[in-house]
Amino acid sequence: MAKEGATVILTDMLDEEGTALAASINAEGGKAEYIHQDVTDEALWDTITAGIVDRYGRLDIVVNNAGVVLDANVEDTTLDGWRHVNAVNSEAVFLGTRAAIKVMKAQDPKGGSIVNISSIAGLVGIDNLAAYNASKGAVRLFTKSAALHVAKEGYNIRINSVHPSYTWTPMVQLLGDNTGDRDAFFDALGEAHPLGRPGVPMDVAWGVLYLASDESTWVTGSELVIDGGITAR
Repeated sequence: MAKEGATVILTDMLDEEGTALAASINAEGGKAEYIHQDVTDEALWDTITAGIVDRYGRLDIVVNNAGVVLDANVEDTTLDGWRHVNAVNSEAVFLGTRAAIKVMKAQDPKGGSIVNISSIAGLVGIDNLAAYNASKGAVRLFTKSAALHVAKEGYNIRINSVHPSYTWTPMVQLLGDNTGDRDAFFDALGEAHPLGRPGVPMDVAWGVLYLASDESTWVTGSELVIDGGITAR
């Protein structure tokens, strides 16, 4: 995003990592700012978006990307675990989308692009990810509902979801560690995907960039699957 000229606002609860990433983007000639945010805090969304508009004039793109995973099947999933996963993965996407619409419909010229990160787990079942499946499936259909609403209202806002397969991030590495052999898990992921490897973050980032850009102005309510071919089977 920064390399394409966007001013990037990074939010997270990992302050040290977020501050360092913003600094690295700025050092490379981009423009970035880090803000501490718990995405499950409803009131904080309006505070953060209002502050962004005050400092930069408008808000054009929101990517709802926060996510957690619980490695548990339906029988082993606790209610607390279920609620935590759904609070971060599903409810926070609702809060972020609603806050973005509030700003985007009121600015001049109005409009923007909202990208919600779901998963192939929002398309197909995975036996050991009961809560995660539920949360990502919710993101998929919520995105369609919100996209239809803003289109009907003429807000010039597009809302789409992205559905990656297993991408080699710390979250997926944790699943590998839970098997007792991360390297074997990595190899098994490669064998499971027709393209022969798990994803890397940039595989997904290019798709998000497309949906955020003017190259996708006739795309809304859609699901962009980035999965190495695994759901084609």
